[in-house]
This record gives sequence, structure tokens and C-alpha cells, in this order.
Amino acid sequence: MGDPKREELKVANQKAVLTGVFNPGNCSSKDDALNELRGLVATAGVEVVAEIVQFRETPHPAHCLGTGKLDELKLLVTATDAELVVFDNNLTPSQGRTLEQEINKPIVDRSEVILDIFATHAQTHEAMLQVELAQLMYFRTRLKRMWTHLERIAGGIGAGRGPGEKQLETDRRLIDRRISELKRRLASVEQRRERTVSSRREHPTVSLVGYTNAGKSTLMRRLTGADVLVQDKLFATLDTRTRRWAVPGYGEALLSDTVGFVRNLPHHLVASFRSTLEEARHADLLLHIVDAGHPEAEQQIRTCYEVLDEIGVDCTNVLLVLNKVDQVLDQSFIAVLRRHYEDTVTISAATGAGIDRLNDVVAERLSGGFVTVEIETGTGNGRLFAWLTQHAEELDRTYADATARRVFITCRLPRRFVTSINDPDATVIVVADETCDKLASSGGA
Repeated sequence: MGDPKREELKVANQKAVLTGVFNPGNCSSKDDALNELRGLVATAGVEVVAEIVQFRETPHPAHCLGTGKLDELKLLVTATDAELVVFDNNLTPSQGRTLEQEINKPIVDRSEVILDIFATHAQTHEAMLQVELAQLMYFRTRLKRMWTHLERIAGGIGAGRGPGEKQLETDRRLIDRRISELKRRLASVEQRRERTVSSRREHPTVSLVGYTNAGKSTLMRRLTGADVLVQDKLFATLDTRTRRWAVPGYGEALLSDTVGFVRNLPHHLVASFRSTLEEARHADLLLHIVDAGHPEAEQQIRTCYEVLDEIGVDCTNVLLVLNKVDQVLDQSFIAVLRRHYEDTVTISAATGAGIDRLNDVVAERLSGGFVTVEIETGTGNGRLFAWLTQHAEELDRTYADATARRVFITCRLPRRFVTSINDPDATVIVVADETCDKLASSGGA
């Protein structure tokens, strides 16, 4: 027998009706209700021919839509010659079966669209394993819907011959074996990634997290000059990329771009991509990138924090970066966000506006404050000079007389690096502490 997965439903280039059931308290208008689904199906290559929305407290247990709206959907599908129906809801297996029987068209729910996009964008071996695992875990509970057309397989011999077992039972065992194999392989990948991440302690690590299409890849290119893919599409990035970032006034850090999030991201997909998100779990600082002009920016911020919490990321050291300010026509949007979230920086990754301020804040966050030190060492201490070039900002250099062959260097560096200057041929004196000066000027202790 072949692959136990259902033959993949190719949604690209299909004409579809978009629909969904929303709680009236959680959605502002019918026009906004399907905004995110429109972006998802556009990325998947679906042609939208019609939309229909219903507001009710809870979805209908049998077919999600109420009876009247279901009849309206049937007429709309017929009138538009739609080839499939896409729900913004995550349907139960029984709801999917009922709807397909009622409408006589393929029914695709929100999770299936996202899985289809991930499968299309997966390029590396690891991403392909992750997507396959998520697909199998999702479709395992939907085998009955997928295989109802198949007959039983004859089984048994002689007098003990019985009716045999159903095709779906055979497939379920095959799927379970494949899931176990994929989990073992991904566990090995996760262990390797953990070792890789933990071995990078020479440099602090910063991770970009946030909603999909918030501009993380554009910002990474701006900060590091990395040749990374930048597309105006959801989930253009599935694999974590790490690049060196020379933070002005601080030194080198490692900057990682991660997969973007969306509302109601399928749980199995989050679980499968845990190894990809390992960078975020171990980062010294998270830059939470937000599309400041998006009408649902606050909801997107909450969604990001929910996903981070689900994968066990410590969110105590997060800097909220309000991106795309050059596209915001009404600045009151930004003012509201800054009132709700005090620790923010506003930038435009596309134009470079605000990047200097971002560099300063990141440098301060990573260092825990700066100190100015005076170092006396020998003029031939090349190793220390190289270290200072990488980690400090030199302010002054004075040479003693030629016979002494000593040099006095005044430099500014992150406080946490002071104890790293343990060269036996160097004497270090702290002459100024910027954090203490700031506390004193503000009346702090």
C-alpha cells in the first residue's frame, strides 16, 4: 500500500469561497473578520471568488455555520462555481465530514491552509521533517473522513477468517510508526541545535520574533547586511538564520531570525518547530517586531506572547520594536501602542529610520550599562588590543616614555566585560560608571 497520508489537496489556483464563524465580541466588523485568512490564501495561491461571515457566540457543533448560513453558503458555491470552501475556523473531523457531505466540495480549514503554506515553503531537510510531522499529527484524527470510500481488507485464514480490518486502521498504524520515526529524528536535530546554541556563549545572542510579515527579515538585512529572503508573503521564512551583528557602541552579537507566528497557529506545527525556535529560547534578548500600522497590532502582540509561552520562552527580556512607521498614516496608532507598552522603539527597517536608536537600546540592554575604564599594559600586548577592538570603544591612547614601553588606554565597554580583562600584563581602573550616573541624575539609589 502507498503513503498513508491523504493525497494532498492542492489549493493553489483553486477558486474558493472564504467563510468563518466569529464571536461578535472578538471581531470589529465583517470586513476585518477575514483579513488574516485573505493573506493566508493569497500566500497559498488561492483565488477568492466570494466571502461569507457569520457572527454567533459559538460555532454550530455539527457544521460550524448555522443552518441558515449553511444554506446560503451552498447557493454561493453554486453561483460562483467555487472549487473549494476555506474556513477561518479549525474544524473538528466530524464538522469537516458533515460539511463535505452537505456542500459536495472539498472543505479546507485554517490549519490545513497553514500546513499547505509551510509544506510549499519548506526548503531544508529539517523544515520538511517538521512539516511532515505536523501534517501527519493533524490528519491522523481525520482518517475516517479521508478513507470512507475504501472497502474492508479481507483477513484471516480457514475457519477463523473474519471480515478483516478497515483500511483506516492499517493506515493509522503506518502513520503512528512514521510519526514515531519523525519524532526521533527531530529529537536528534533538537539536541544538535541545543549544543550549537549553547556553544555560542562567546557572543550574546539576540532573536527576532513576531507576527509573520512584520518585517523581521528586512530588519535582519538592515542590521547585518545578510543576503536573506525578503518577501511580502506570510511565512516566507521557516528556517532560523543566524548572522553576526556588529552593534555600534557594544561589539559583536549573534542575530537570529525565526519563523513568524499567526493567530491560532496549529498546535502540532508549534510542537514540530520547537527545534527551529531553539534560538529564541536561549537568546539573551528578544526583539519583538510588530507591524505598527496593522489594524490588529495589539492582537498580534498578544498572539506572539502566547506562542512564546507555549514553547517555554522566557519573555522577561523583550524589547518591543514598532516597525513600518513610514507606512503609518495615523500616528495615533503608534501613540496608543507606546502607552500600552512602555518599553518600545519605533523604526522603519525599510528606510532605516530609528535604527540608530535601536542600536543604542540593544547595546544598553546587552551590556547592563557601560563603564569607562583606564587600562595600563605593555605596547606589545597584541592579544589584548585585538580583544578591545572587538568589545570596546577606544576613547584615548597615551604612550609612556620609549624605555618603559607602556601604554595607557581609556575605553568605554559593557560592564559585563570588565571582569573578562584578566590579562596578567594589564591593570584596569574603572573611572566612570554610566548606569550609576544615570541613577544619580534621576534621583535613584
